[in-house]
Amino acid sequence: MSWTSRELRGPLLRAAKAFSAVILTGPRRAGKTALLRRTFPRASYHLLEAPDIIGRVRADPRGWLEGITTPAILDEVQNVPELFAYVRALIDAAPSKRGRWLLTGSQDFALMRGVTESMAGRAAILQLLPLSARELGTFNFLRGGFPEVWARPSSSSLWFDSYVQTFLERDVRALRAVKDLSTFRRFLSLLASRHGTMLNRTELAAPLGVSVPTISEWLSVLETTGQIALLPPYFKNFGKRLVKSPRVFWLDSGLVCHLLGITTQAQLEASPFIGAVFEGFLAAEILKGQVNAGQRRELYTFRDERGLEIDFVVPGAGGRLRLVAAKWTKTVLPSHALPLTRLDAGPNAERLVVYRAARSGARATTVAPGVRAQSVEEFLGISEPN
Repeated sequence: MSWTSRELRGPLLRAAKAFSAVILTGPRRAGKTALLRRTFPRASYHLLEAPDIIGRVRADPRGWLEGITTPAILDEVQNVPELFAYVRALIDAAPSKRGRWLLTGSQDFALMRGVTESMAGRAAILQLLPLSARELGTFNFLRGGFPEVWARPSSSSLWFDSYVQTFLERDVRALRAVKDLSTFRRFLSLLASRHGTMLNRTELAAPLGVSVPTISEWLSVLETTGQIALLPPYFKNFGKRLVKSPRVFWLDSGLVCHLLGITTQAQLEASPFIGAVFEGFLAAEILKGQVNAGQRRELYTFRDERGLEIDFVVPGAGGRLRLVAAKWTKTVLPSHALPLTRLDAGPNAERLVVYRAARSGARATTVAPGVRAQSVEEFLGISEPN
């Protein structure tokens, strides 16, 4: 697989022209380093990961920084968070110089703590998620969006095995929220089986024999490292008794399929999780579209105590809402649109049923008054999947 142009490149360039520093966060192996090195080919590159490098930086952070040329890419900077204060001092010494410091980090918590304390107002913060369907021009649930999986699809199972192991050994231990890694590995598989459901921490804690606060800590680890998203309920202006629990989604369909033990398309098609995998894929694609445009992540779900449920609520310009129902079906029925019509989201709300397009025959366009149907390819603006 050749280099795939990333949609975040534009916002990244604009941020470098407006700020002295740019911080790029996101899951490990999402492509942060490759994006920075291709976008800023003349920048010096420094990986802050090897123990000897980290030792030299900590021994003399000011001297180390003054000895490198700028613009400079400081990769995995969360490993030496004490650098932030010294970078800040160099920025303050030359405030008119832009785009000198390009920082990456895979652990948002440690990184954001350093930004809050040292870099507020001096750095633009962007997030890179794995490849989107728009960037790839297609999609494949089993591959997901990690660039290395698309580069070597025949080795995808081994890659995901290694990714989970690396994640456990490095990110989880670095965040110090997990003492029993074997139980945490079981937690990952259990949470994969809850993909797309309302989050119930008690139901997750009981079979693992851990406490609810422990589950909350572990969920925080997964959120911090960009593995999952908890979609909160949308509550503005509806005046209803809402279910307050968020829905939990894994952000990479390939990873969740791997954790579920699904390795072939036939297994996926026959799996009871196919609907949840499809919903999670759409959720991730909506979020990728927002962060790739340099926008704030805004994606919600809706469910009230009477059972009215909308898969996704997406706020738009001028307060306009987009209501989305995700249906892994080739036959769109009026009943699929019923929840969308029952919710009073205002006269300008856009209501969509996103479905699996048939390979032949006419495609549905209108399901009910005010409700349109779009194939997943049309919704994302891409070609047919591989």
